[in-house]
Amino acid sequence: MSARQLIWFFFGLSGRISPSAFLLGGIFLYLARAFVFYRLYEVMLVSPESPEAQSWSLIFLFVVLASYWSFFTLSAKRFHDFGKPTLWAVSALALDLLLLIVLPFFRSDPGPNRYGPDTNLPG
Repeated sequence: MSARQLIWFFFGLSGRISPSAFLLGGIFLYLARAFVFYRLYEVMLVSPESPEAQSWSLIFLFVVLASYWSFFTLSAKRFHDFGKPTLWAVSALALDLLLLIVLPFFRSDPGPNRYGPDTNLPG
């Protein structure tokens, strides 16, 4: 997978993605958040006022914001895969874990739809 495809996968709003790609992408985003939270927690236990703690706090903020945007775009592309508009992905901002569990069970539209010719391709 090229860098361009990864950028589209995690940050692009066009196209469609399959249930398995959505699930794996969502799990990756949760693991990224968990790792950075773990590092921040570990540093905060030792010295909460240290420059390292401040650095990990900024990294944590960046990772959380980037992962929420990425999950929104993944959800939008997953909704596109069965013909629903991007607006439905707004629910991803509040229901991210629930959507990660439920959305992989919706069937994809067979063949092309108005969001793209096939799954896992930009629209």
